Amino acid sequence: MAIRHKHDVVIVGSGLAGLRAAVEAAGRCDVALVSKVFPTRSHSGAAQGGIAASLGNEEPDSWEWHMFDTVKGGDYLTDQDAAEVLARDAPRAIYELEHMGVPFNRNPDGTIAQRAFGGHTRNFGEAPVKRACYAADRTGRVILDTLYGQSVQKGIRVYPELSVMDLVVTDGAVRGVVAYEWATGELHLFHAKAVLVATGGFGKVFKTTSNCFANTGDGAHMVFRHGFPLQDMEFIQFHPTGIYGLGVLISEAARGEGGILRNRDGERFMERYAPTIKDLAARDVVSRAIMSEVREGRGIGGRDFVHLDLTHLGKDRLEERLSDISSFVRIYLGIDPATQPIPVQPTCHYMMGGIPTDVDGRVLDAAGNPVPGLYAAGECACVSVHGANRLGCNSLLDLVVFGRRTGRRILEDVSDLSFTEAGGEALEACRERIGRLKERRSGERAARLRQRMQQEMMEHCGVYRTARGLEKALGLIRGLQEECRTRLVLDYKGDRYNTDLMEALELESLLGLAEVMLLAAQKRTESRGAHYREDFPERDDAAWLCHSLVYRDGDRVRYATRPVSITRFQPKPRVY
Repeated sequence: MAIRHKHDVVIVGSGLAGLRAAVEAAGRCDVALVSKVFPTRSHSGAAQGGIAASLGNEEPDSWEWHMFDTVKGGDYLTDQDAAEVLARDAPRAIYELEHMGVPFNRNPDGTIAQRAFGGHTRNFGEAPVKRACYAADRTGRVILDTLYGQSVQKGIRVYPELSVMDLVVTDGAVRGVVAYEWATGELHLFHAKAVLVATGGFGKVFKTTSNCFANTGDGAHMVFRHGFPLQDMEFIQFHPTGIYGLGVLISEAARGEGGILRNRDGERFMERYAPTIKDLAARDVVSRAIMSEVREGRGIGGRDFVHLDLTHLGKDRLEERLSDISSFVRIYLGIDPATQPIPVQPTCHYMMGGIPTDVDGRVLDAAGNPVPGLYAAGECACVSVHGANRLGCNSLLDLVVFGRRTGRRILEDVSDLSFTEAGGEALEACRERIGRLKERRSGERAARLRQRMQQEMMEHCGVYRTARGLEKALGLIRGLQEECRTRLVLDYKGDRYNTDLMEALELESLLGLAEVMLLAAQKRTESRGAHYREDFPERDDAAWLCHSLVYRDGDRVRYATRPVSITRFQPKPRVY
């Protein structure tokens, strides 16, 4: 028998988007958070550099400039109505967080300190601007802790260490979820009027990533399995500065504070790729520049990395503003960033694509209509406010702005939604899925299949792509999906904290999302933002100024497009 629960709203995921929505809705309806990890372990806490807002505390700024940078940074695939919501609401969101207790760094006059970040400029691209509000280099950590404190204060019910396996869908409306409890092996059926998916990214599709182990795309894949679309899945951000060989992030804040990228000759090579704002160009531009230096033999010692030089900043400044980053470098590399440059290479960091929503978090079906009872926010959602490439510091802003808006929309809708006792079919399907895995006596382990997937995606769907490479990867991923269905075996078959089972279920999600990414990348025969096709190196607005949609129709996977919302800024060449 499954354990049954009943809540007005079930929020799947307890990062900043889920917490902000929960805090907004709590007190006026019954809210529950269901999370794979304890809330304060959510990956939002790993965000380092800052949160963008045009406060203008240190130099002139405006929301229009912020909106323009967001649209330009997204290579004009950004929906401009969403970008305007983000930029206009940013100052309010920052002051709200400040009043909740977020300990931002301060200027001598007491105002919130701000620093420069990649792609953020003044006067529509004239020069870098200080727009990132920050708390040293642990901004996400302090916002997450603050919002979790708010959720405790409001008495929000939290169900930690449960993985949601399926949606309960009846007559095209979402009525709840089925979840698996890792401590006991029991299934839980949650009846709800509204379900918010806020499960974060899915960087574990790739071998080298800044993402935590929990970021396996369970929520996005669950939505996809039910025939709802995923949007812009070809756009995967590779952050330029991951620690070489590990992928652990060196925040863009390091370059915002004055860090310089250098090749084997000690040259500040970004002056050749982005002469105006150099090391603070958009992330896709900097990542390709690093890979170009490596390809042309100018990597350090002829290897596949370059140096991030912070030595000129001095020990005191590093300890004051980049203490966590300095600690990471000492721990993982055994070097002191105050005296030695840091070896870095691009690492999979962020998904611009995901579950399509409107600006109020309502999930949209393939025809563009809201799905009753289903909402999404955060990295797993695609508003699309980031277009083809997200600017640094817009991610935390996205979470709190659209998390709040989604919570408000749910409050408006929940009185018109109703409970249903449905869910038995979904519950039985989950039970059978687990049973099949536990009953199999021989076959292939999840770790080996995952390793092959990650290597193939890194090689053929990374910073550079070609038709031939994408086709090869698609064939291999589909082969791995078949092996996963027919040969995946568990070494441990018990009920308590069965990590073998967890890896097997996560692998199904990762392989499903990898296929969608490859299909979308294969279709888009142009280069735009983070999607760079070597066989189609130019942007093609005539054919591809549109969002991509991939969705299931029975046993078939279909592809469609959707127009981009253009309101203020007409597309033009993107140069930095």
